[in-house]
Amino acid sequence: MKFRPLHDRVVVRRITAEEKTAGGIIIPDTAKEKPMEGEVIAAGPGARNEQGQLVALDVKAGDRVLFGKWSGTEVKIDGEDLLIMKESDIMGIIEGGAAAKKAA
Repeated sequence: MKFRPLHDRVVVRRITAEEKTAGGIIIPDTAKEKPMEGEVIAAGPGARNEQGQLVALDVKAGDRVLFGKWSGTEVKIDGEDLLIMKESDIMGIIEGGAAAKKAA
């Protein structure tokens, strides 16, 4: 199944947090907080302004983003837990340097 968000909505996959602290302590599942970082899977075409013109979104599929702890609505699509949120719930895009450190 393909899912295409409408207007200024974005589909985000949470990026799992580290299971160990910097000091090497393993964090149990019950103590973990939900990650506030994710990857944009799909984005809508944009919202309309007062003049009726389409204003494109700043985020696109593949962007790593930071969002609020309680942002979005959790949904399950094709057995995968995803979030659907408005673009305004996204705080920012994580540029190459920070994303590269996380991946390494």
